[in-house]
Amino acid sequence: MMAAGIVTAAASAPPTRRTIRPCCLFRSRPFDYRGSRGCVAAQRQPMSDKPNFVLVPTEPDPEPKQEPPPREGLLDRIRHLALSLLPDGAARAITAPADDIPRRPRLVFGFDATASREPAWAVARTVTDALVRALPGELDVALAVHGGGLLHTFTPFTADANALRDRAAGIRCLAGPTRMLAILSRCLREPGVRVVTYIGDVFEESLPRGQKLADELGARGIKLIVLHDTSHWEARRDAEVFLDLARRTGGCVLPFDPSAPGRLRDILTAAAVYAVGGEALLREKREELPGALLLLEHLNRR
Repeated sequence: MMAAGIVTAAASAPPTRRTIRPCCLFRSRPFDYRGSRGCVAAQRQPMSDKPNFVLVPTEPDPEPKQEPPPREGLLDRIRHLALSLLPDGAARAITAPADDIPRRPRLVFGFDATASREPAWAVARTVTDALVRALPGELDVALAVHGGGLLHTFTPFTADANALRDRAAGIRCLAGPTRMLAILSRCLREPGVRVVTYIGDVFEESLPRGQKLADELGARGIKLIVLHDTSHWEARRDAEVFLDLARRTGGCVLPFDPSAPGRLRDILTAAAVYAVGGEALLREKREELPGALLLLEHLNRR
């Protein structure tokens, strides 16, 4: 009887409630397991939007094998050795690509267009055409002007007198320190330049750097011709500086008179002839060019 009572009591007891949590990647509510007749699932929930997989990177494509550079031959080593013994400017001239070598000689017409230079610039810009009309079609000219503390104009080289004059007509003087050395530095980067003419009055830059640039110009055969305006008393103190820089290149210093545009035209014409044919051509034309004798005289004072 006692055993039967125990069985009856056990049968009448409520079933034990157990909770089983899922251990897979799906995240839903727990299941309710009731008795031994089976389980009643809770309401199904949608799958999580979070990824339940892991991306496995693929192996990268192998890089193509690069061919080793060709070994330098004996002739290449001899050529490099010979170039290393030349001055820097000469080495650059030899190794320059053929497309960079201009067909005609080049001249750079530089000018100090700071605030005090307006009267002189008004005269100079009216005679720029003399540079290309001296020997039509044989010389390319670029206009280089500094003002406002920087080199603001360096035109393309041209043999068109009208284009050069029109470009000069649009330039105005601006206050600021001189930047003559910026013009000289730019000329070193331009192939084919033979002569640099510069009109200015004072020098307000580093003299050691100017001397270094002048030496480099001389090594490349580029002559500096300075037309020095000494109308203001402060300009006279820099006469020796301009003379030193010009002589280092094999050039010279000539006086600049803003009240004599005809004389300036003669000098620029002679400078153009000098850029094309050197002193030899300048001597040939000394009878027909008034400025040729003056330029030759100052060149011989080097």
